Amino acid sequence: MNQHAVETATLAESHTETTEILMPDDTNNLGRALGGSVLHWMDICGAISARRFSRRQVVTASMDHVDFLASIDLGDVVVTEAYVFETGESSMEAKVDVYAERPSNDERRETATSFFTFVALDDDENPASVPDLRCPTDEQEEKRRAALDERASRRAELAATDQ
Repeated sequence: MNQHAVETATLAESHTETTEILMPDDTNNLGRALGGSVLHWMDICGAISARRFSRRQVVTASMDHVDFLASIDLGDVVVTEAYVFETGESSMEAKVDVYAERPSNDERRETATSFFTFVALDDDENPASVPDLRCPTDEQEEKRRAALDERASRRAELAATDQ
């Protein structure tokens, strides 16, 4: 089967997790993660998720407001997770979350979260159609529904503050 003829893909197929150790080159003068480094990791993880889902090259179209919830300290393990939870004709919406782990303390905390939009490209770098999203398990459907609800809630809050 042609890899670009796929008609559906599952949320689980898009799930991506990347890990880093926060090293000095990615820290500020307080020994905490630079926001720009965190955004870079989020964009890369989200793009991998969208590529896995669409089986195509992708580009970042947008990133929603990013919430930095907690600091990441030098030496922490940085875990970035992403999955596609909604699709359009050529676009994919991905939820991207970042966690800091300190294995010596058996500690894990959420540190950042956002929603990214990616566009799939064909071989000529034009927008290309993406598979329809399937959530064949209750767990996948719950993750999708939670992401849709959180994004809608965040957008409503932002709209209210803009008025």
